[in-house]
Amino acid sequence: MTVKPGEYVYLDLSKRYFPLPGEVSSAGLGEPILTPEKVHLPVHCGDVDQGGKPAVAWDFNLLSLDGYSPETGWIRIDTSKLASIHIASFEKRRSVQRKASKSKKARRVLAKYSKRERNRAGKHQLEIARVVQSVCGSVGLEELEKQAMYTRSRIWNRRISRSDWRSITRILVGRLGEARVEELDPYGSSSYCSRCGWFNRDLNGADVFVCGGCGLRLDRQLNAAINLYMRMRFGYIVKWEGGKKSIVLRMEGASRVAWWDRVVLPSLVGGCVLTRGGGAEGDQ
Repeated sequence: MTVKPGEYVYLDLSKRYFPLPGEVSSAGLGEPILTPEKVHLPVHCGDVDQGGKPAVAWDFNLLSLDGYSPETGWIRIDTSKLASIHIASFEKRRSVQRKASKSKKARRVLAKYSKRERNRAGKHQLEIARVVQSVCGSVGLEELEKQAMYTRSRIWNRRISRSDWRSITRILVGRLGEARVEELDPYGSSSYCSRCGWFNRDLNGADVFVCGGCGLRLDRQLNAAINLYMRMRFGYIVKWEGGKKSIVLRMEGASRVAWWDRVVLPSLVGGCVLTRGGGAEGDQ
């Protein structure tokens, strides 16, 4: 067969003699590759990249980064060392900040502390990104906006301002490429039941998510990571009704509970994998 530029060949797959993977639709088929002997039909599987590593969705938290995929289960990266760098630097800067407006020496010291904080934090951010890259092929990340998270609490606002979510995202985009980093709407990721979709309006900072619909009891951050994975895998629609926002998965008629019991539940039997973004020390 010869194909001219701007033309195409139509292949009717309805009468094919070969099977396609069960969860791959026609949208996951690539352009046919024509050779003298065969027609090669590339198939894209959304969960596994070319290197064989699974797609993992990550839930950003103040002291940890929690990831999930059915292949890896629950992965937790401890980011407390990164947070401690910002806390220690904040205390040092505060001791000289009042004098910085009147003293050149104090301004030089303040600039030195700020530069030292950026360098140390950058090493930890890079190490965390390396750990993420080592366990997954493509990633789904929360598209968090700090401005929308500020409240009247000064302590909470300081914690949010010190977070490194956007920095880690930028590093991952640089290392993996934009095609393998998907930013997801974070709305309700901790409040929706990942199994049945029931919305818990009374979390109140609880560590365990309790579903009033199906009775599921699960770590709050793990539940959020599973929700983000499902949004990355199936896609989702953002709806507004009566001024209230909601997230609806595009599961195309599939039973959400049955899929959760068949795919998610077996991956949680072994607990979670704990890792640490170690920065200079290299602890993992």
